[in-house]
Amino acid sequence: MTWDDVLAIGLKLLHIEAATSYGTPALKVRGKLMTRLRAEDDSLVLHSVPPDEREILFAADPRVFHITTHYEGYPAVLGRLAALETVSLWPFLVRRWREVAPDRAVASFDAAQAKS
Repeated sequence: MTWDDVLAIGLKLLHIEAATSYGTPALKVRGKLMTRLRAEDDSLVLHSVPPDEREILFAADPRVFHITTHYEGYPAVLGRLAALETVSLWPFLVRRWREVAPDRAVASFDAAQAKS
């Protein structure tokens, strides 16, 4: 997966915009961070992942998911871009989007999902 792939996937959600965070490419919703690229290790910062779930991810797929000491105290996990797949990334993006998107956008998304 490349950043362009992440961008294409993320832009399927309402109010997503391409932006930067800490000088790296990012996805934001009305200025609120969704995810960003960590150039240091070509990973995505995936927010809203509690520590217990993070440990499960490490055990299930250590080739994809990892953490650095900087992120240990945050509800986040890092996903190696080269190993991530759309089916794995999408739920993380949707979860974070639900937290930062306007309520009306979330309701519209849920209604569309219920119809499909």
